[in-house]
Amino acid sequence: MNDFEILLRKAGYTVPQAAQHLDYSEGHIYRWIRGEEKPREAILRLLKLEIDRIRPLYQSDESFTFIDLFAGIGGLRKAMEEAGGRCVMTSEWDKFAQQTYLANFPDNRPIAGDIREVDEYSIPDHDVLVAGFPCQPFSIAGVSKKNALGRLHGFDDETQGTLFFDVLRILQAHRPAAFLLENVKNLKSHDGGRTFEVIRRKLEEELGYTLHTRVIDAAHFVPQHRERIVIVGFREEVAFSFDEMEIPERGQRVMRDILHPEDGTEQAEGHYTTGDEAEVSPKYTLSDKLWNYLQNYAAKHRAKGNGFGFGLVNKDSVARTLSARYYKDGSEILVDRGAGRNPRRLTPRECARLMGYDDSFRIPVSDTQAYKQFGNSVAVPVFAEVARIMRPHILELSGKNKELFANLG
Repeated sequence: MNDFEILLRKAGYTVPQAAQHLDYSEGHIYRWIRGEEKPREAILRLLKLEIDRIRPLYQSDESFTFIDLFAGIGGLRKAMEEAGGRCVMTSEWDKFAQQTYLANFPDNRPIAGDIREVDEYSIPDHDVLVAGFPCQPFSIAGVSKKNALGRLHGFDDETQGTLFFDVLRILQAHRPAAFLLENVKNLKSHDGGRTFEVIRRKLEEELGYTLHTRVIDAAHFVPQHRERIVIVGFREEVAFSFDEMEIPERGQRVMRDILHPEDGTEQAEGHYTTGDEAEVSPKYTLSDKLWNYLQNYAAKHRAKGNGFGFGLVNKDSVARTLSARYYKDGSEILVDRGAGRNPRRLTPRECARLMGYDDSFRIPVSDTQAYKQFGNSVAVPVFAEVARIMRPHILELSGKNKELFANLG
């Protein structure tokens, strides 16, 4: 990294912003970054003036910066903000998720869409990369061919065309102090274990990060059985350990903690609840046809010795995993309404609570989109606790960046 690139990052400019503020083309900026040309001294002075203006932000010992990739509705962002993080860039391609995200995080900057179309050098410098990236199989055909020919290959050969490639190229370009990645529990067994082995090798051996992984069940934090793998990495060796997490006893929180009380102790909200008692709208109760279908479907599979069927919960239950398909029939989590009464789906507000979002979280989309969004979200309290134990190590490593910043003169 040359002096110009260091100054550019510390000034907080992306390449397009630098081109605008310095009155040069983006081509000039890229050539200065690559060291193909040297910028005039006046350019360096302008960057140093901008650094002096924002120096107090960088010298704060209380905060760190992060980028939010595959952001969804911002669950990981909420977790990092609780630990003192400040988001400097967001990427999310789904327009409905963007709508919910902007309703809750009204940044004065646009959300980047498809991350594959985002130039890594247009992304602001940051201390932590945060991403709930999709799980995709990696092709090894091209690598095998290059090995046979005795040619060198980099991380792009195995991961090109997958969204994990975009995580890697951003990590390589920016070298943040740390990253936090989230995925489904079976990531380690996906594609016979090859997917995770590629991930591990790229992050550890090729990019030089130290890796820590753990599968955590959200049922310790919310009344929902939801196991996800958490992958934490640091640019240098630090004394991080998942054993530092404060994990409540599983099942301490049950469904009564998230269900609408329907007794007038909460205000009616939109079309979710109605009347003076704020009772759940009848629209969420299953029709006779759907309820009969689900019962018959479950009975058929029980006869075959299978476990398929609906998941009925009461106020003392811990629910199954809320999925993005919940909008279809709600079968994985149905609220028991007593003998002789059809069960009901959760309302979107109850889904939000089940994922650890408080009632100030805005839900500006249709029920169908809301169910998809909460089903795809992370359980916020789980990752808030992970972020809490990451924080001192992030600050330790970002402090080294601050020392570099201070020595720029």
